[in-house]
Amino acid sequence: MRGNNRNSWNNRNNRATRPIIGVRRTVLSVAVLAATCNSVAWAQSAAPTQASDAGTAPAAAQPNAGASTAGQSATANTVQQDTVVVTGTRTDTKASQSLTPVDVISGAQLRATGQSNLRDALVQLSPSISHVTYGGDAALLTDALSLHGLSPDHVLVLVNGKRRHSTANISLDPGPNQGATGVDIDTIPVGLVDHIEVLRDGAAAQYGSDAIAGVINIILKKNSHGGELQSTNGQTYAGDGFSTTNSASVGLDLGGKGFLDLAADYVRQNHTVRTGPDDYFGTFQPGHGYYNPILGSPASTRESVGYNAGYYLGDDVELYGFGTYTHRDSQAYQNYRPPSVLPEIYPNGFVPAETVNENDFSVTTGIKGQNLFGWSWDLSSTYGGDHDSIGMTDSANTGLYAAQGYTPTSFHLATVSNTQLTNNLDFSRAFQLPVLSAPVNVSWGVEQRRETYSVGAGDYASYIFGGSQALPGLAPVSASDSSRNVLGTYIDLSTHLTSQWTVDLAGRFEHYSDVGSTTNGKLATRYDFTPKFAIRGSVSTGFRAPSLAEEYYSNINESPASVSGLLAANSAAAKLIGAQPLQSEKSTNYNIGFVLTPAQGLHLTLDAYQIDIRNRIVEGGTAAGEAAIAAMAAAGLSVPSSVPASAVSASYFTNGASTRTRGLDLTGSYHTGFGRYGQVDWDLGVNLNTTSVTHVANGANGAPELNAQQIGFLSTSTPKNKIIIGGTWRLDKWGVSLHETRYGSTSTEATYFAGPNAFSTTQFLHFENAARYITDVEVRYDVTKKFQIAVGANNLFDVYPNKLPYAAQLEGSQYDTAVSSIGINGGFYYARARYVF
Repeated sequence: MRGNNRNSWNNRNNRATRPIIGVRRTVLSVAVLAATCNSVAWAQSAAPTQASDAGTAPAAAQPNAGASTAGQSATANTVQQDTVVVTGTRTDTKASQSLTPVDVISGAQLRATGQSNLRDALVQLSPSISHVTYGGDAALLTDALSLHGLSPDHVLVLVNGKRRHSTANISLDPGPNQGATGVDIDTIPVGLVDHIEVLRDGAAAQYGSDAIAGVINIILKKNSHGGELQSTNGQTYAGDGFSTTNSASVGLDLGGKGFLDLAADYVRQNHTVRTGPDDYFGTFQPGHGYYNPILGSPASTRESVGYNAGYYLGDDVELYGFGTYTHRDSQAYQNYRPPSVLPEIYPNGFVPAETVNENDFSVTTGIKGQNLFGWSWDLSSTYGGDHDSIGMTDSANTGLYAAQGYTPTSFHLATVSNTQLTNNLDFSRAFQLPVLSAPVNVSWGVEQRRETYSVGAGDYASYIFGGSQALPGLAPVSASDSSRNVLGTYIDLSTHLTSQWTVDLAGRFEHYSDVGSTTNGKLATRYDFTPKFAIRGSVSTGFRAPSLAEEYYSNINESPASVSGLLAANSAAAKLIGAQPLQSEKSTNYNIGFVLTPAQGLHLTLDAYQIDIRNRIVEGGTAAGEAAIAAMAAAGLSVPSSVPASAVSASYFTNGASTRTRGLDLTGSYHTGFGRYGQVDWDLGVNLNTTSVTHVANGANGAPELNAQQIGFLSTSTPKNKIIIGGTWRLDKWGVSLHETRYGSTSTEATYFAGPNAFSTTQFLHFENAARYITDVEVRYDVTKKFQIAVGANNLFDVYPNKLPYAAQLEGSQYDTAVSSIGINGGFYYARARYVF
């Protein structure tokens, strides 16, 4: 069910003690952190003879260094400001010297979160990264993330600097991710990841479409020996949601001329259920088989393998390649159907489950070298894709049963798949000009890309006579097969105008066969007043072409009480309710920041940004009642007669709004040594972020494309601030990480599900989610130099979001699921074992 499972209320039973408990938990977590700080301060004063250790930072990670011991890996736990980065620049630059803000997140940091996937680990580590608490339906089964509160489609994901394909699984539930087909980074084996670079600045002029909010570049290992085995197991405090994450990796030497890294992951995640009393049917009886389990995490099993290789054909030429393959089976519960729906087959009612059988792959092959008439060069080809077979189990087609006395209980609903073939040729060279004291680095290149997107129909029983319960299959009229070609070229110039002043200028032209051409530019600069203080800034334009899914996908979704339909934006059916052809989004980005190193071992950055997006693609133009029924009929989508017309809606994707996002990023790291009392690496991350809707477009029928709820999804569903503070203490074989994260408040214009405004698309209930504090802790011990064990807890004090008012909940959905905040599963504890060789 889409659109009807995201609202609930603060339980009317006695909950007066929860604020008190929340205060106690917050006070306790702050006290724990304060005690750690006080202990360290005491230790420092007690050991003055060790002051010389205070400024000794851990060595930066060396991607080619091979596997380290378990204990040594555990020390690589801080943001590595001295790591050479390749994101946002065409030259080798340390993160601390970058012209634009780049965060480096090590593999050790990812492991120390205890999370079962890369997405959730990044959300826990970076205040600028977030994800929607509850994706709903098939969107639950894709691990997309967002940057600076924008859509997953506004983040470009690279692997070793090469563009990664997006998921074929479009997010359809109302919320900030509606329409998104972002990159699912969890299809990359975590055992293959060396580190991740996060560029928090617009980069469309450098990399092309999607890089409006920034770039996430996943750098793979380049080990020629060694390896590791790791297993993490845990479950929620509530006793459900058991997960096991197992990974293995090995580095091999290729005759002294290259390396081959191999990795494999196996991840199993069980269901969680966080639904409250089901007042809609009055059948909520936990433990007796009659309950509505829709609100919670899906179950999934994921197997993934990957490789990264390089081989030198000579001193100047390297042949390289990398690739991944992932298979995933996932299942998400839908709304409970009471016995009255089909007592002949389900005398106790039934809970349909949406399933996705997914196969995802990517392969890159390239060759690069030096000194081709003085130029460095890189020729590569990347082919990747995602194929999803969507089904429904434990369901029924009640219309088919009424007509023929028979219905299947399992259905094939649809297939969605995409592919992306990208070919790149890049050149770079430094030129010495007589008017400049430093060389000018010139980079240029061309990119050719072909994208395909196809939608296949479900089986006959899944869509005829109203279709399968919970989600009808797609009829042949909704099937499509589309493609487009993209051709782009860029140039990038960078130099030191003086020894302290660096400038980078980039320009890019791209032509899309379906939406036309675009030209974008970027200017970035940095001035180092002293080795301890620098100012940097950038201004750029950007764009995002509409995805093929946004242009061509259509479907219908049902709950026992309502029906919603999505019509293809370019279809005649969508035009009946005001649709117009989609255009590319356009953006203008501004960034200004400061880089400070006021003391040895202390590094701070402060960056302010503004992102203006015009023609933003959103789901809008919502029509209700008979107009919606007529439009869906024109698209070949049938509406069950049991659902009243007032509970039927239809919409389409449109360039419906312009937005302005303003914010501030503060990052800090500080290394302190305390002699025989160990050492502490402190870290701080702060993001202040506000998005406002500056313009709402009108459809062809003159009506506004967005209502108040949809405007809220864009502007208030992400916390206006997120603060992460903590540190990692290490002594001999021991290590302890402790972090406190504050998620600021969010708000929602919730749908009424009771009273005179029930299912209204114009009248909403305003709801505020209060700020929440989350404590994460992990304790590690090196049993030997090669074997490490760890135990930890995420959300140590079992904090939950506010519950929605009764009038805004349906069938027990008791949390606001259209927000990017703390999640709805509560505390999670885990244990990890790691062996390196």
